[in-house]
Amino acid sequence: MNWITNYVRPRINSMLGRREVPENLWIKCPETGEMVFHKDLEDNKWVIPASGFHMKMPAKARLADLFDRGEYEALPQPKVAQDPLKFRDSKKYTDRLKDSRIKTEQEDTILSGLGKVRGLKLVAVVHEFNFIGGSLGMAAGEAIVKAFERAIAEKCPLVMFPASGGARMQEGILSLMQLPRTTVAVDMLKEAGQPYIVVLTNPTTGGVTASYAMLGDIQLAEPGAEIGFAGKRVIEQTLREKLPEGFQTSEYLLEHGMVDMVVKRHDIPDTLATLLKILTKAPANDVAAASKNGAALPVAVKA
Repeated sequence: MNWITNYVRPRINSMLGRREVPENLWIKCPETGEMVFHKDLEDNKWVIPASGFHMKMPAKARLADLFDRGEYEALPQPKVAQDPLKFRDSKKYTDRLKDSRIKTEQEDTILSGLGKVRGLKLVAVVHEFNFIGGSLGMAAGEAIVKAFERAIAEKCPLVMFPASGGARMQEGILSLMQLPRTTVAVDMLKEAGQPYIVVLTNPTTGGVTASYAMLGDIQLAEPGAEIGFAGKRVIEQTLREKLPEGFQTSEYLLEHGMVDMVVKRHDIPDTLATLLKILTKAPANDVAAASKNGAALPVAVKA
């Protein structure tokens, strides 16, 4: 079978002039079922043009979109022990890591960068959900702590973009230890007098929600993002009650005071620049300039 698949079929295809068609050439909108050409989706920042549905955005693309002219210094990925528990379920944890690294071209789920947004220097930390569900393991925890330390050294704010299913089960208690470590890093940044803003993306759940993802000075969220600790089905089975429509969405959390603002992806850089220049007490003309670039001043931010 391998001989037929690996040799005979490619030879026939080459003789007939057939071309391999990428699987992700067309993307289906989860909300309306509309099919969107992948290049059009990328050009629109992974937002479905007609429905406005916010698809998951790759970490590298988010950093490039956030920083001015797409220019930033990529922070180094710390080295940690690989597969400390020698974990195996349906396949080896080391094999899952290899597959994810090939798929995403990243060492782990966290990407961090130092650059400027509308002229304001900041550190941005982004989860890559395609790397084992953006789960928080030792490497991710160490990368987050190092990013906070860099922001403290640079005396600049830090913006977090979580997208995660929670702790990484293949690392057990070592994964859970990253929750207090990252929480301490948030406290260190605040003690240094620098703002910390979180932009919640879809999905943000589990231990990530229970730690640094909900500790921002200001909590922003993208439209329609799922945000919570346990899943809706688990909560319904525990409470034996039907939960409200739209439960755990960013709009529901905004209505109930858990999120300060829901911001469309296209408006995030300008909104962050405006908020951070206010929080850092930048000169009034700088704030006005950021507002002219398209950011709306947060007049009715909920406490």
